[in-house]
Amino acid sequence: MLENLKFAFRLLRKSPGFALVAVLIMGLGIGANTAIFSLVHAVLLEPLPFRDADRLVQVWHVPPQKSFPGATTFAVAAGNFLDWQRQNHVFEKMALYTGGHFDVTGAGKPEAVTASPVSVDFFSTLGVEPIHGRVFLPEEDRPGSNHEVVLSYAFWQTHYGSDAGAVGKTINLDGEPYTIVGVMGPKMNKPGFARLWVPLGLTAQEAAVRGEHHFLAIARLKPGVTMEQAQTEMDTISQRLEKAYPEDDKGWGATLHAMRDETVGDIRPALLMMLGAVAFVLMIACANVANLILARTFARRKEIAIRTAMGASRGRIVEQLLSEAFLISLCGGALGLVAAHFGIELLTKFFADKLPRMGEIGLNGSVLAFTFVLSIATGILSGLLPAWSMTKGDVNEALKQGLGRTDVESGTGKTRSALVVIEVALSLVLLIGAGLMLRSLWNLQNVNPGFDQRNVLTMSVMVNKRQFTEPRQEAQFFDQVLERVRALPGVVSAGAVDNLPLEGGSSQPVAIEGHAAAALSEQPEVSVRLVTPGYLQAMRIPVLQGRQILGSDTTDAAPVVVISESMAKRFWPNSSPIGHHLKLSFFGNKDREIVGVVGDVKQLGLDSSEGLATLYWPLAQTSSTIMAPWQSHPLSMAVRTTTTPRSLAAAITDAVHGVNKDVPVNNVMTLEDLVGDTLTQHSFNMQLLAIFGSLALVLCAIGIYSVLAYSVRRGMREIGLRIAFGATLRDVARHVVVEGMKPTLAGIGIGLAAAFALGRIVTSMIYGVSSRDLATFLAVTVLLIVVSLGASVIPALRATRVDPLTVLREE
Repeated sequence: MLENLKFAFRLLRKSPGFALVAVLIMGLGIGANTAIFSLVHAVLLEPLPFRDADRLVQVWHVPPQKSFPGATTFAVAAGNFLDWQRQNHVFEKMALYTGGHFDVTGAGKPEAVTASPVSVDFFSTLGVEPIHGRVFLPEEDRPGSNHEVVLSYAFWQTHYGSDAGAVGKTINLDGEPYTIVGVMGPKMNKPGFARLWVPLGLTAQEAAVRGEHHFLAIARLKPGVTMEQAQTEMDTISQRLEKAYPEDDKGWGATLHAMRDETVGDIRPALLMMLGAVAFVLMIACANVANLILARTFARRKEIAIRTAMGASRGRIVEQLLSEAFLISLCGGALGLVAAHFGIELLTKFFADKLPRMGEIGLNGSVLAFTFVLSIATGILSGLLPAWSMTKGDVNEALKQGLGRTDVESGTGKTRSALVVIEVALSLVLLIGAGLMLRSLWNLQNVNPGFDQRNVLTMSVMVNKRQFTEPRQEAQFFDQVLERVRALPGVVSAGAVDNLPLEGGSSQPVAIEGHAAAALSEQPEVSVRLVTPGYLQAMRIPVLQGRQILGSDTTDAAPVVVISESMAKRFWPNSSPIGHHLKLSFFGNKDREIVGVVGDVKQLGLDSSEGLATLYWPLAQTSSTIMAPWQSHPLSMAVRTTTTPRSLAAAITDAVHGVNKDVPVNNVMTLEDLVGDTLTQHSFNMQLLAIFGSLALVLCAIGIYSVLAYSVRRGMREIGLRIAFGATLRDVARHVVVEGMKPTLAGIGIGLAAAFALGRIVTSMIYGVSSRDLATFLAVTVLLIVVSLGASVIPALRATRVDPLTVLREE
């Protein structure tokens, strides 16, 4: 084997141009596959950083379909969780957690830090240990005693310089001292947003709540217990709770999801599709290199025939020919690793905070092993066909080289054309996929979101939960801030909301005037947005009937709400809702008059198909819920400007700090950027498929060109005879182009059939376009035909320059 590799190296060194092109093509194919496999490995294959992670599950409520049509999962109520915890026999441990933030003060500029309040069993359920210190003790998970904190690895690095002595120190959170008791390792990322963990410390009142759902739950299955067994028991417990608490739990169930599935989310189909796409690119590269090797090997057919005639076995010949392909693939693998390194850097740069587990992507041992195996496989794949083609012919026929066209040459030409057919078919499938993704992204970018995203700056004003003791104080704070902001030069209007569009938000039960009274669990749910005066104006959400929220809608005025068009159609399909009343069931028995109807807004995402029933109510009229005492909370400001929005960021931040210097301002971005961020997944799919499709197109063009160029070079005698017998140069050029178009058209036919059959794979990833969109199929077909014609031009021109006298003399 070593001697064969040495011989192959000497041959390649004599043909540096061939070697460079072949290695480059193979390197691009292997590099693309290595980069995407590293992503797939980190996200889908690498075990989660938890002990026995296959036993971890996420526990969700299943809401009643009458109130939440189409919803399959919902946040958890604390009271129900505690019953699950007490009554189950299938879980080793269960834990409850939620999201929140703290204002870190006392060390210069105030900073808002995302945190996760967790129950005492949270870390032990996951099976993780801190790298320094300890986790929470049972006595610390109680109201009034929960002033300990565990730091994330990133927070520990940035704020304490990786000092192990940070454990035991005090940090000021929301104006109160918390003791640092532990530091988690770099891979602890549950939940993904958490930079700090604090004890949950539920009060007796909070622990009894069943009708309000804003917690998340995890559990660890007992050894030997299956998901199906656990689900059966949770169904039984849910039925028991429904009978015991019909007011809150009627229609509510529970469902279990594997922790890995929760971590990966809906990115799995896209990653598998990308892995398939780069496999297509690699197959095209292999076909290209096989074509090059076939042409090169065919030039040595007389040498091979002589060696066979002198006693060399067919196996020996195949081994030597495979060695050359094997050496090319190994060099291509080395080049592919370099390309993959830069590809991974680009993926991390653009998608680090958009895709799960991006921090774990790299050229680790598994990825290197994959690249090595892939290099060997591609070497065999690209070399086996040429080797087989050259050894199956008749030795006597091969020895006739120079005496005209032989059967071996004819068979080789058919093999090379078949490889081009494969390249064209695979390229067409990739390009159609990229075209569909491009159409989908274009459609999403042109969806009417229900607001005007131009010239609007948004930012989160991170009021902490202890900032104000009553709702009136928070309303006054935002009134003062917005008054200062509106006075700034270049500001047209400004307002605030609890959740900006496209960011989701809470849904709450409502009791509609004139509808039959119903238990809380059976009341219809609508999206509820808390807003200040000026918000609807700043977002340019159109008022269709009545009026918007005004500054006069205070605590002393009559309670009012504004509803969306979809909510009006849902509850008042044949009349105007203006003047009708409803109750926000979580906020007591107070009637609220509907004073306006506004246009629908895409609250859940641009790809949400149906209008969302939404209710807007004024911040100045908010209050504590019937289930928990009042806590102040952050709002997001929207500021419409006449100038570049970002140019006012500093002035608006100063306006906030002018009212209260300890309130952090986070997430400063334009509304256009916010909309763009929601398209990350679609953009990711489109960009990568476009890159792979373009690469496939280039390789396809190279393949077509190489086949035609070779055919012209080998067919000089035939072309010379045609010209000698009266064929025009146009006839000669047409003949070459037609020969090039035959495998192209065959490949297009096969590719169209394959794309049509595989269309269902991308159905869930596209928006507003069919997976069998005729315009996309037609555009890609035309593109491939044009490229094929372009690749035929140079060989066709070369064929027209053949001198028949020179060719005939050589014969």
